[in-house]
Amino acid sequence: MSTYAEKYFPEEPSGPKVVTETIPGPKGKAAIKSLSEVFDTRCTFFITDYSKSIGNYIVDADGNVLLDAYCQVASIGMGYNNPNLIKVAKSDKMVRAIVDRPALGNFAGVDYEEMQRDVIKYAPKGQKYVWNGLSGADANELALKAVFFNYQSTKRGFDNPFTPEEEVSVMQNLPPGNPELAVLSFTRAFHGRLFATASLTRSKPLHKMDMPAFHWPTAEFPGYKYPLEGNEEVNKKEDERCLALVEDRFKNWGSPIAAVIVEPIQSEGGDNHADAAFFQGLRDITLKYGAKLIIDEVQTGCGGTGIMWDHERYNITPPPDLVTFSKKMQSSGYFFHDPKLVPNLPYRQFNTWCGDPKNILMSGAIMKEINEKDLLPALRETGLYFYSKLEELQKEFPGFIRNLRGKGKGCFMAFDVPSPEKRAEFLAKMRINGVNLGDCGEVGVRLRPGLVFGKKHVDIFIPIARKVIASL
Repeated sequence: MSTYAEKYFPEEPSGPKVVTETIPGPKGKAAIKSLSEVFDTRCTFFITDYSKSIGNYIVDADGNVLLDAYCQVASIGMGYNNPNLIKVAKSDKMVRAIVDRPALGNFAGVDYEEMQRDVIKYAPKGQKYVWNGLSGADANELALKAVFFNYQSTKRGFDNPFTPEEEVSVMQNLPPGNPELAVLSFTRAFHGRLFATASLTRSKPLHKMDMPAFHWPTAEFPGYKYPLEGNEEVNKKEDERCLALVEDRFKNWGSPIAAVIVEPIQSEGGDNHADAAFFQGLRDITLKYGAKLIIDEVQTGCGGTGIMWDHERYNITPPPDLVTFSKKMQSSGYFFHDPKLVPNLPYRQFNTWCGDPKNILMSGAIMKEINEKDLLPALRETGLYFYSKLEELQKEFPGFIRNLRGKGKGCFMAFDVPSPEKRAEFLAKMRINGVNLGDCGEVGVRLRPGLVFGKKHVDIFIPIARKVIASL
């Protein structure tokens, strides 16, 4: 039986091909220099020729063909130039969504309900509704607004009007119209770079320096010892320690904590994992203190960890109150199940677009493709194979590959290297040898191949990694 990549990307390269001495090469460097006249290119790794990129391979402006194990920071799941998604992109619905982009809150199209139902069909277990946004950070900010509106409406009485005092004070950015409420996030968390989400982000100073911030609490996310096998008792105590800190914040913070927001796997902050006991503990604490639990599935969602929604593997009971999404979904927003998370008055959770219909249409198509083509079982099998090969590399180079993690979570894996300098050298050499990778945390190497990554791609990746590590 052919794999998805073999069937739908018959022209996918058989392996990487690097034709320049550096990446970017001469054409890429010239393009970056020109682009810098109108755009900040300081974060640009190379200029991509997307017309030539296909399947699991990304091609740069110089014609270098790289096996892509980073996939646009985990946001391309179905491979480059996926023919089934191209059909959707060329559809009449897509033309209307782009050319006559509606202000959905006021003028939803006749086909909008169908689009939304195509997304809700694949919502996390227990979630019934969706609200759309424009990015992962926007999704998280919208979720915070929903929580705050709900918190105050519940306190005031859901059907009661705003008081005159609230209406006067809110225009001065003062309580009681603007109440002192807080959201708890975790050390090493990343939830976005907008104003409220920056206050939740704790991964790097660069993400939030010089911005006014909300005085919101933080607790510690578990720091596990690896391998997990053999460190069960130590990691159990780590869960208990971190949960005790969360409860302490609820007891002693100077303002009410309306919500806890947490990633199933802290991605940008270093690919940090926790287990079911920790996540259920968070759920129990939020229920105890009347707070909402927001699960940030922006990077983990839409199949990246081998199941559609990573938090479902922990069987959190009752389900989280809100689940945010973006990246591989090609759309963004949050799922929820309590109708009272819909604000009590219209125009409170609102903007011109209320999402983007072209992205919502593509999101439904992506999830349909994943489920109808049964991609996730194959990805889980590939992930176990990939992990076993990385374990062999770790045994071969124990001084370089450390804390390998992500077993059983598709190809959503990471490992640490000795220093930031060694990591930069490793990533650069992997790229010039034909593999595109990313980083995370202080010394982490992040693997984020697409959902169509197969064993044959693993067998290309591993020898290149072995060669590069041996040269360092």
